[in-house]
Amino acid sequence: MSAIAVPARRPVLADALAPHRTRVQDAGLVLAGTAVVALLAQVTIPLPLVPITGQTLGVILVGAALGSRRGAAALLTYLLVGLAGAPVFAEFSGGPASVLSPSFGFILGFVPAAFVAGWFAERAWDRRPVLALAGFVAASAVPFLVGVPYLAMIMNAVMGAEMGLGGVLAAGLWPFLPGGLVKAALAAMLIPGAWRAVRRLDERR
Repeated sequence: MSAIAVPARRPVLADALAPHRTRVQDAGLVLAGTAVVALLAQVTIPLPLVPITGQTLGVILVGAALGSRRGAAALLTYLLVGLAGAPVFAEFSGGPASVLSPSFGFILGFVPAAFVAGWFAERAWDRRPVLALAGFVAASAVPFLVGVPYLAMIMNAVMGAEMGLGGVLAAGLWPFLPGGLVKAALAAMLIPGAWRAVRRLDERR
């Protein structure tokens, strides 16, 4: 039986822009990715339990630009910095008590979401808008796989709200689908556009 071929890893935007980086520079990229997500987290539309924010756009952009490992590291850093008390979560919140927020599961889900976005970028899906959109929609779905069950756990086991499946989906899924698609589409324009700019720079050298 022949093994299934796995596509080779391709350079991501960070690799193309700075092909000869040091570990210190990689650490700087991770921190820059953390800062991007922290800034976009403050673009917020408040809702009763889970706000609509720009975080998911930041997660996709950071994951695609840095690649799977550095992207996930940036979001893990974001998570840890926020838990340590830095006001980097939505509405300038942070601290250990954030784990009791119904929305915290989505923040947990950002780490694998950035990895997924980076994985697709490492297979060059981020260079064409249609493929980029498919990969980024898949990455955008990941936080819901963690966030929706976490929301149900906090509301039912911690707050005793006895929220059923319909209520959980109404609070943690349905309001976010249109915006999630818009953010994935925006990223699918920005990242391929950045690649076109990189290619033009290479041609002028």
